[in-house]
Amino acid sequence: MKIIYALMLVLLACGGAIAKEATQLAEDPVVEQRLIVISEEMRCLVCQNESLAGSRSDLANDLRRELRTLIKQGKTDAEIREFMVSRYGDFVLYRPPVKPSTWLLWAGPFGLMILGVVALFVYLRRRSTDVGTEVLTEDERKRAEAMLQEGEK
Repeated sequence: MKIIYALMLVLLACGGAIAKEATQLAEDPVVEQRLIVISEEMRCLVCQNESLAGSRSDLANDLRRELRTLIKQGKTDAEIREFMVSRYGDFVLYRPPVKPSTWLLWAGPFGLMILGVVALFVYLRRRSTDVGTEVLTEDERKRAEAMLQEGEK
């Protein structure tokens, strides 16, 4: 038992050595604020459901470093977005533009929802026609009544 406690203590002590250091903010708070605004509108290409500002993946750190460089070069927000889209495609934007290549992206969820509602309607319609009302014969009805009366006793 002492060995287990000793191993746990060693693992806890080593945990701090494995932890990563916090990433430093930009020297200029104006650059950092602009970086946050721009990166909130972009998707992390690794996480895909997180913004570039919120992600802590290595690729997101590299992309933020690249964005800082572009900001320091004096690029406008539109030029930075254009650079990112030309490099990674419209997928990098949380709100990609509506154009023929992104129609499926914009209309896909609605199409799937309509398809699901139609499939549910067809299923329920078939199920209601398949479930027929069976008429009991006189002998079956008498047996059922006898079972019910027997169960009441």
